[in-house]
Amino acid sequence: MENYLIWLLIGFGLIIMELLTGTFYLLMLGFAAFGGAIAASIGYGFEIQIITTAVVAAIGCYLVHAYHASNARQQMPSIDYAQPVKFEAWVDQGARVARVRYRGAPWEAKVEGDAQIDPGNSLYILATDRNILTVTKNRPA
Repeated sequence: MENYLIWLLIGFGLIIMELLTGTFYLLMLGFAAFGGAIAASIGYGFEIQIITTAVVAAIGCYLVHAYHASNARQQMPSIDYAQPVKFEAWVDQGARVARVRYRGAPWEAKVEGDAQIDPGNSLYILATDRNILTVTKNRPA
């Protein structure tokens, strides 16, 4: 089988897998395989085909990463955004780290601002970072 046909099959396989995942990285890898197919059909050696594929893949993945990073602020807010939590106690008041209750379970939370907070007060979620909530005293709009 000719090298360009192998590159084309790899490219189409990656694009089909991309349709199942929706990340765009596999799409860039599929396009990179097409770049290898073009290099093979022109008659370049296998080394040039690999280099072409690697360069196209690196550029494509960088562009997808840059696009995701630049549009991160335009993403929909988390489903937890602006949901109320109950303040239970300070874990480290100097660092503004508290224990809150959300959905019936205790969570660690980073409290924004320097307002006085008493046990039982309601706070509101601004963001989540893995298992740590960022909360504030005033309900966000």
